[in-house]
Amino acid sequence: MRGLLRRFAENPAATAGLIMLAAILFAALTASFFFPGDPMAPRGAPLLPPDGRFPFGTDMLGRDVLAGVFHGARVSLLIGFLSAIVSVLIGVVVGAAAGFFDGAVDDVLVRVTEFFQTIPSFIFAILLVAILTPGVTSIIVAIAVVTWPPIARLARTEFMALRSRQFVEAAVLAGVPRLRIISREILPNAVTPLIVMGSLLVATAILTESSLSFLGLGDPNHISWGYMIGSSRTVFRQAWWLSVFPGCAIVLTVLAINLVGEGLNDALNPHLKGRVKFES
Repeated sequence: MRGLLRRFAENPAATAGLIMLAAILFAALTASFFFPGDPMAPRGAPLLPPDGRFPFGTDMLGRDVLAGVFHGARVSLLIGFLSAIVSVLIGVVVGAAAGFFDGAVDDVLVRVTEFFQTIPSFIFAILLVAILTPGVTSIIVAIAVVTWPPIARLARTEFMALRSRQFVEAAVLAGVPRLRIISREILPNAVTPLIVMGSLLVATAILTESSLSFLGLGDPNHISWGYMIGSSRTVFRQAWWLSVFPGCAIVLTVLAINLVGEGLNDALNPHLKGRVKFES
């Protein structure tokens, strides 16, 4: 563990990403303390530019943009992390079963994975949210459904490579139940790349949620960065701050997560540093 932390700390980009991510998490956790009350409620006159009272200005209804950015961090991070967790769980289950059992099970699960990969992910997410009605839960489900195939393919590759190792064959000959072999023998040795890809899926989920909210498919009861940008696009020329500040929050969050993900990759796989890159 100390070696892992040391290798991570030696990466300046990863350290900077971790600091940015910590600041964003701090904003999400302290939103109610610094900005109590409903962030959707008016706080001043409409379309006030940034000043001493409202550092990020106000929107068309007089709502504090800075309060919206703080409270929006909660929704974006919540959806990002939960959808990534659900996606990883689905992908690991499918990939582990395909990679370990092989044969007909592998063929069926690979075909199912390929089917989901042939569907345009964002269009599929829009369709799912529209069917399930817009909301935080439906967005998490939609993002998880469209993002699990890469995790499944990675898990399948790792399990196929590890199932022929001597310690796995010894467990099989000893009569250890297959589920125990998968969970206690193979999965711990395959978890490193899954953690890295899972961390990068958080950034993908945040971008997807922002895009859905921009199109009006977000939860109408919760403010989010995508919602703030989407609702202000008609007055961008007159009030640039309504889109710029939430947009910067999205950019910094995605950048921070990607830097942390790359840092984890280099720290967990020191021999592959600079050679293994995952696309979000």
